Amino acid sequence: MALTPQFGSIIPSQAQEILASNYLQWNDTATAATFAGWGSASAALRQYLPEIYEQEVERYGNRTLSGFLRMVGAELPMTSDQVIWSEQNRLHIAYDNCTFAAPGVGAANAITIPAGVTNVISPRSTVVVMDDFGAEAKCLVVSSNVGAGPVTINVDPYQSATLAAAGLVGNVKVFVYGSEYLKGQTTPNAAAGAAPATGNQMVSVEPQVTQFTNNPIIIRSKYVVNGSDMAQIGWIEVATEDGTGGYLWYLKAESETRLRFEDYLEMVCVEAEKVTAAGAVVLNTEAVGTEGLFSAITNRGNVMTGFSAAAGISDFDEILRNLDTQGAIEENMLFLDRSTALDFDDMLASISAGSAGGTAYGLFENSEEMALNLGFSGFRRGSYDFYKTDWKYLNDASTRGAMTGPASIEGVLVPAGTTTVYDQILGTNIRRPFLHVRYRASQADDRRMKSWLTGSAGGAFTSDLDAMEVNFLSERCLVTQAANNFVLFKGV
Repeated sequence: MALTPQFGSIIPSQAQEILASNYLQWNDTATAATFAGWGSASAALRQYLPEIYEQEVERYGNRTLSGFLRMVGAELPMTSDQVIWSEQNRLHIAYDNCTFAAPGVGAANAITIPAGVTNVISPRSTVVVMDDFGAEAKCLVVSSNVGAGPVTINVDPYQSATLAAAGLVGNVKVFVYGSEYLKGQTTPNAAAGAAPATGNQMVSVEPQVTQFTNNPIIIRSKYVVNGSDMAQIGWIEVATEDGTGGYLWYLKAESETRLRFEDYLEMVCVEAEKVTAAGAVVLNTEAVGTEGLFSAITNRGNVMTGFSAAAGISDFDEILRNLDTQGAIEENMLFLDRSTALDFDDMLASISAGSAGGTAYGLFENSEEMALNLGFSGFRRGSYDFYKTDWKYLNDASTRGAMTGPASIEGVLVPAGTTTVYDQILGTNIRRPFLHVRYRASQADDRRMKSWLTGSAGGAFTSDLDAMEVNFLSERCLVTQAANNFVLFKGV
């Protein structure tokens, strides 16, 4: 039987001698071309051991993104499917987008409060009526239809016959600044000695409860490696962010799955949205969603579009004026992308110490070193202290760093305030930041961050599957309280 020579085969010889037919010729271009991975036929002539770098080059450095919520908030356990909290309403009475009748006898001073709000302005109240163009008139309310709008209040200006004569045009705003009664006049009468008329009763203002809710969602991930690959070593030395080391490649894959999942725990709390009736996802049967940070600020907070150093300090002062109308929390933290952080640096470069501003580190016990060690730099403007730092999540090219234009998120301002609440788990009063995570936990099960092994490899003996399955699970949501004190910076 003839033996056809093949690459790697040797034609036998009766004598022990070196022949061209019974050894591999490395200078044979046809043989060398078989080693396609060597680049060329001439590369196959290099019969010496190459210099091999066993460790991966860490060209992206530390790739993990989590840490934002740990810096600005806390994590608290919960035992229910829903978390509910109440937020106070404003103390004073004011209405926006009101209209007033065209000039005419008896109707010129009728103001209509729009639908969707409840009128609680009493007769004899004194109000300021103002438009968007700088005109205003102080008025006495002579009669008022209380209740759900649209309803009408009738007013008489103090210094003009009509609201139009006072220069008011278009939609107006109304707020109460006090009341005025004549001598001997009693409430709820509209005039001295007169019986209460319909729509002229004094209103007892009851505080309204404003509640917000959020619900936890279940986050899961898994890594699977078969038993054979677990017993196989590679030539690349594994070294990951969490300190895993060795020549077993599956260690790297398992470690990266864990790190990726830990990032997801934070990214979900930042990016998630609730399912709405208009959404394509079906509520309950497909998903329920949860309110993330960006969604909460967009729905209940403040959005600053197109912040730029080119505008100087004026853009930032616009934010301060808006904060004055909200909770006016003194200390705030700024988490910014690179471009916006540089804009802030350019802006601050024009501020000198003194009345224009300066540096501040009150949140860090007035220690500049402590602030810098945590990655913050502080400055003061007006009556506010701000501490800014880069947010890696907004710079990473595989997350928000890949977005530009109106869809881009360029930063977020987070108040550093806290509230006091009673914690049922701890049984004590605790200080809780405005921004914090609630995770599902009880004495029976803690679902903050669970991991477990299944299969029959790697120390697991739960099934006949010839593999190791590493499972990850968490159930959590973000609580964004007093979102009116948060600011979201968006691109243009």
